[in-house]
Amino acid sequence: MAQFQEVSKLSSQHPKPPGLVLQYGTAGFRSNAKHLDHAMFRTGLLATLRSKKTKATIGVMVTASHNPEEDNGVKLIDPMGNMVTAEWEGYATQLVNAEQDDLLIVLKDIIEKETVNMSQEANVFVGKDTRSSSVSLSQAVLDGVLALSGHNYGLVTTPQLHYMVCCQNTQGKYGEPTVEGYYRKLCQAFIQLIKNASNCTDDQKHLSVDGANGIGALKLHEMESHVKSELQISVFNDGSKGKLNYECGADFVKMQQKPPTGMEMSPGERCCSYDGDADRIVYYYTDSEGQFHLLDGDKIATLISTFLKELLTQVGLDLKIAVVQTAYANGSSTRYLEDTMKVIVRCTKTGVKHLHHAAQEFDIGVYFEANGHGTVSISETDPHSSKRKRAAQLLQNTINVINQTVGDAISDMLLIEAILAIKGMTVQQWDAIYTDLPNRQLKVKVADRRVIDTTDAERRAVSPAGLQEAIDSLVKKYKLARSFVRPSGTEDVVRVYAEAETQESADALAHEVSLAVYRLAGGIQTTHVSWKAKGVKMLAI
Repeated sequence: MAQFQEVSKLSSQHPKPPGLVLQYGTAGFRSNAKHLDHAMFRTGLLATLRSKKTKATIGVMVTASHNPEEDNGVKLIDPMGNMVTAEWEGYATQLVNAEQDDLLIVLKDIIEKETVNMSQEANVFVGKDTRSSSVSLSQAVLDGVLALSGHNYGLVTTPQLHYMVCCQNTQGKYGEPTVEGYYRKLCQAFIQLIKNASNCTDDQKHLSVDGANGIGALKLHEMESHVKSELQISVFNDGSKGKLNYECGADFVKMQQKPPTGMEMSPGERCCSYDGDADRIVYYYTDSEGQFHLLDGDKIATLISTFLKELLTQVGLDLKIAVVQTAYANGSSTRYLEDTMKVIVRCTKTGVKHLHHAAQEFDIGVYFEANGHGTVSISETDPHSSKRKRAAQLLQNTINVINQTVGDAISDMLLIEAILAIKGMTVQQWDAIYTDLPNRQLKVKVADRRVIDTTDAERRAVSPAGLQEAIDSLVKKYKLARSFVRPSGTEDVVRVYAEAETQESADALAHEVSLAVYRLAGGIQTTHVSWKAKGVKMLAI
């Protein structure tokens, strides 16, 4: 076939480095940018097959999110704006890892297994972030898509591409499939919501945003004119200087528990940080004594679910609302939601695709990872239920400000700002809803992360033998303690999480569990000093 001849011709311009193996993880392929040219080309091929198979538009986003600037990555977006199915993740891994001479064999095998009609028209939307490598790598994707109606959206946030793919495949029912349409829908809904807030001062309308020197900062500047009257945004780390995600961004703030470099903060001022591709958000402030306070994904999920439950109660509507968390959720948040708010809490494996699917099982599913990646999923209303129709009308502005396709820092920010304004709540009052248990995250470098296997939504280790028993024994030494370990999805490290009644106890527990992982799971010695406790150097070994 002429198509396969074209694949062979273009593939030679994007050769695979011999022996290189990449795994399609929770966020697609991700690595140093210099290793990804062939992966981008082949992802373009697979996106075209997926489009032909589904008879729908498929998205391809070139980004490495919160990773350092020298990295890049790529992931596929399915027709409704969600992550590609697990089966096609497997095809992606097979295709990208096929040696050069075997590429057509693997490609034809996928076509045969999925009975893809190669004469079916394909449509692929391609987006990219602000990394310098994204220009050439997105072109490699387009080369893979070839002449099959690919569309290059250029610079967009990851959530914006998810949104536009969904709009395209719903024939505009979800919204207009353009960046401008995205701004109009979200911002008009935000302004309608804000009308329910009374006597907001200019100080209360002001928000400082750390753009992580990424695409989110550019898009915030584009959006400002749509919300200028109701939300006054000061953008820091806007890409005019500084490196992407370097000492800034949501991941840095969450992991380091301190403000980003380059952010000007006054005591009590409301601030937030995006990550590099603007699909994560965390809030924070400093108090009058200069102490830093973080409001992460757990606090965000609690604020949103509380607001939605109160709204449903006011209209007398009995819908099943749930909050979906991962093992990283702070224990205090889980207890508050279950014991005080009486909200269903579901725990899933790490990765937004797992949370998203779980959230869709409920009428309203609020899901956020502790790192600030999440959104709200709202089931379709029953057209035969007048009660649901009324609720849909009352909830319409809230629904429209939410990007239901995927976690979206801009959408989440607008929703949070609207809720705080409507409830007349300061960031300090929000923070005081419950008090986080002190916690610590470390990572242990190992020879092979696959030796770690987990169960119970990654909260317990099945292998190697003796590891879970060692963790259980260590946890018993501390009050209100828990700890778990899980293998990284992208590198040979094991991630360790611990929480306890005091920070000193959480630090000590994390260190002791890290030593157990090192001893039982084939740890590799490093000399990186991660943090200090009581004057003693503690290593993330």
